[in-house]
Amino acid sequence: MSDAGLAPRRAAVRLLTAVIDEGRQLSELTSGLDTLAPADRARAQRLATETLRHLDRADRVLKRFLKKTPPIAVQNVLRLGVVEMAEMGSASHGVVNDAVSIVAANKRTQGMKGLVNAVLRKVGDAGFDRWHSLPLARLPKWLRGPLSEAYGEKAIVAMERAHGRGAPLDLTAKSDPRAVAKAVGGTVLPTGSVRIPEAGQVSALAGFEAGDWWVQDAAAALPVRILAPQKGERILDMCAAPGGKTMQIAASGAHAVSLDISEKRMGRVRENLQRVGLEAEVVVADALDYEDGPFDAVVLDAPCSATGTLRRHPDLPYAKDGSAIAGLIELQGYLLDRALGLLKPGGRLVFCTCSLLPDEGECQVDWALERHSDLKVERDAVLIEGVDPAWQSSEGGLRLRPDYWPDHGGMDGFFIAMLRKPA
Repeated sequence: MSDAGLAPRRAAVRLLTAVIDEGRQLSELTSGLDTLAPADRARAQRLATETLRHLDRADRVLKRFLKKTPPIAVQNVLRLGVVEMAEMGSASHGVVNDAVSIVAANKRTQGMKGLVNAVLRKVGDAGFDRWHSLPLARLPKWLRGPLSEAYGEKAIVAMERAHGRGAPLDLTAKSDPRAVAKAVGGTVLPTGSVRIPEAGQVSALAGFEAGDWWVQDAAAALPVRILAPQKGERILDMCAAPGGKTMQIAASGAHAVSLDISEKRMGRVRENLQRVGLEAEVVVADALDYEDGPFDAVVLDAPCSATGTLRRHPDLPYAKDGSAIAGLIELQGYLLDRALGLLKPGGRLVFCTCSLLPDEGECQVDWALERHSDLKVERDAVLIEGVDPAWQSSEGGLRLRPDYWPDHGGMDGFFIAMLRKPA
């Protein structure tokens, strides 16, 4: 594997420090990479993501060679170096040289360049035969407890194993998944998404400029496939950004209304629609105040803890502590009721969250049925092609987990249910 180069390594260290020391999310920090070339920007993000994913293992390796913990900036340089050499296979000489350069360029840390040089050389000389036998990172305590209660310890260990493997890149084809798979060197998954094990720079993939596809995890693509939009229908994508579901609806021939409260995020939706050559009505508004119904169908991907995306976003345990979940659960109930109010009689609502917590999925459906006695769960609707019936939960929705599809590379954690408003 070729060396990453100094610029992406330096940027990756900045990202690590912002996440670990300041509790920020990587998604908030991408604008700080705008000065890098696209390939270097993609490399910096991957370096930071992989280091966060294997932080526990890196710290175990470094402990053997450190008498005391260095300052966080130096510690992150060392962590990055270990992960690059052990997990990503980068040449040790390039890793060590750039690590020393990064530390030497900072007045506060330049006095530790000798330490960094010595430690990383010793790490490299010791080899990495035991690297993959080291324990994987455990879920944070605030999440591990509720999930263990919901799914059992065996399932939690399987999820942690899936998080450690990371996430491949999934694409949704605008029209022909097989043609897209052939062009990008991917495979078509049972549910119709295209998967690429290691994609690198997304914008360099075949079909990006032509708008043949968009990035969307296979689990996140299922809600609209379950909805099965029809030509001529007017369908609301509620809380729509970054727009994957909007584009699915628009590609079906239905009239898509894409609604989100964030002007910035909806700017990205407009850019994505333009790139893929699809049209949708884009609305920036608070969904709780929106009244331009009724709609034939609504997709509500409600704001949630995002705990189902940890294999893709290993920064989340550092940025979240579970304290916001109660407020999110309350908001989800309000949004679900608002969505039902925007439906035509007999209309259908797909409710989903990228959460592993039952309170943000199965329980929301149970509570909605208590509030709306004539509401129906369309149990058979979720069992589309490629979906394992064993994934269906007791109330009739789908419970997806990162340890499912281990032979295909896993999927994001998701909950999905189809609800029918009385005619």
